[in-house]
Amino acid sequence: MKKSALAVSLFLWCAAGLQLSAQNQSHDPTWWNKYQYLLNHVADSPTGAGESITVGANVDVSNECGPQSETFIAVSSANPKIVAAGSNEIFRDPMRGYFSSDEGSNWGAVDLPLPAPIGTNGVRFGSDPSLAFDTTGNLFYGYIVVFFGNGTGVNGSELAVAKSIDGGKSYPAVTFFSFSSGSNHFNDKPIITADTNSGSPFRDNVYIAWDASSGGSASGGGVRVATSNDHGATFNSVRVDDPNGPGRSIGASPFVGPDGTVYVAWNDFSANVIAFARSNDGGATWQRPNIVSTKTEPFDIGIPAELFRHALVYPSCDADRSSGPHRGRLFCSWMDLTAAGTTDIFMAFSDDKGNTWSHPSSVTDRLSFPVDRFNQWMAVDPVTGDVNVSFYDTRNDTTGSRFMTDTFFTQSRNGGQSFLSPNIRVSTASSNEHDCNGVFPCNAIDVGNQQGDYEGLASFAGVSHPVWTDSRRQQAPLSGCSTGLAMEEVFTAVVSVK
Repeated sequence: MKKSALAVSLFLWCAAGLQLSAQNQSHDPTWWNKYQYLLNHVADSPTGAGESITVGANVDVSNECGPQSETFIAVSSANPKIVAAGSNEIFRDPMRGYFSSDEGSNWGAVDLPLPAPIGTNGVRFGSDPSLAFDTTGNLFYGYIVVFFGNGTGVNGSELAVAKSIDGGKSYPAVTFFSFSSGSNHFNDKPIITADTNSGSPFRDNVYIAWDASSGGSASGGGVRVATSNDHGATFNSVRVDDPNGPGRSIGASPFVGPDGTVYVAWNDFSANVIAFARSNDGGATWQRPNIVSTKTEPFDIGIPAELFRHALVYPSCDADRSSGPHRGRLFCSWMDLTAAGTTDIFMAFSDDKGNTWSHPSSVTDRLSFPVDRFNQWMAVDPVTGDVNVSFYDTRNDTTGSRFMTDTFFTQSRNGGQSFLSPNIRVSTASSNEHDCNGVFPCNAIDVGNQQGDYEGLASFAGVSHPVWTDSRRQQAPLSGCSTGLAMEEVFTAVVSVK
């Protein structure tokens, strides 16, 4: 970004009244870069669309010009060949949805619906994707909508949940809710899940959790969870973190146990803990929050691979819903700073619905040289009970500066007691979001967004689907957008137990 554009951006941010604390000014919401680009450019158009673990071919899901980031993926338990994904679009207004009916070998793409802008010359766009299937094959895509004036700052934000009945090929229905007006109040980082337990009294409830912030996502506000018991037609939300406590939270992760108990964990960066709450009545009321674990890094850290954006600390959690020996066990993973000054992925588990948790342990390989791991996601296979984790990893960096990342995968088959080592490399080419694979500033406009704040993983019946932001096609020519280049693409691969 040029200095003049940066100065304008900083002025607009300050004029909008977003009072970020000095500690967290480095970590704007992921939609901020999109806001800056769309403020000064015409939106682009899309151009296309004993056992061993094996990794299938790397597949370009998006195949679209301009950068995508912050990926998510879901698989249908009703038909595991149906896989759906989503990503941020940086140079375009809507969210992007992706769909596959052959277990992720081939993909199509579609835009998600947006509401009308607010006011004369107003603009709006979507950000922060997450997806979940219910037991009947309905697909729910959660995201935020950010409203802003044409050069006059942020006008507000709201939650969106779009529904598809054809595996993500179309989203004819969408529910918008929880609108927050003004530039210093907005919703951020919604993650969606569904109750897919056959014996649950709340079967097919849909839950979406987010931080409803005041003064910016890095400056406070509460964690909220909204529940739908009518297949996404309406949502009722409640605050789940302690209103008398610190109230400085981000990165909420909802998940459901086999009996229908719904849980949510988040990063309380004021108390510097991974916090946790539970609801026994389908999300209507919540227990007083407790703690999964203390940690070292409160909010984010500027590791070399994500120096410009900073890697965010957030939990990714799930429950064992299988019929195996650890049925009902809860798992939470998160990134934290190590004593060596690098970042690693840690996990803890609970056998008493979150009242107590195990001591955190690393899920990654011990190596003799510095390596950063970040942007993890975790999925417990509801059939096998395997605990699966994917994450970005810099072990294959050739610059000597930990710039280059690959997506790695690891698995526990004993309820989180130990993890597969060596971890498995999923990506077949390294990405360099620090300096655009050595040709910086080829993508200087998007350098503040980089990979975004998270990447996704879905697992079912021994098959896992990691999805990630990949820059191997940084210079690949594609028509139809202002850059003419693919830039960051959405990639996936099938990881299966044979």
